[in-house]
Amino acid sequence: MRTNRVKKIEARFEPETRFTVSLSPEGLHRRQVAEQLERLRQRLLARHLMYAPDLELTPAIRRAAQDAVSLAWMTPCPLLVFPLLLEEKVQEAIRQARKQQQVWHRSRQLMALAA
Repeated sequence: MRTNRVKKIEARFEPETRFTVSLSPEGLHRRQVAEQLERLRQRLLARHLMYAPDLELTPAIRRAAQDAVSLAWMTPCPLLVFPLLLEEKVQEAIRQARKQQQVWHRSRQLMALAA
């Protein structure tokens, strides 16, 4: 026959250890580049949104900007590459959104004929 014995274990903790972490020169440089890239993204994104041909394109343009930032980080010089990547991504997003609108309108017309 089995008996239920509960053995209590006492937890002991050591004193808390604290230490400071400082960024390496490369880490500081990367943080500065990240801040500059974010400012550049905001400035160029605002310009693209201001001149967007349609207000419905705003989410697509914002996604394109985020994609361009992500791709730019993969390069050795993200600040140099980002503006052109953003331009290409925004143009592609606009083309894709227009294509989706055309498909949507055509499918509505077909559904109206089918009804």
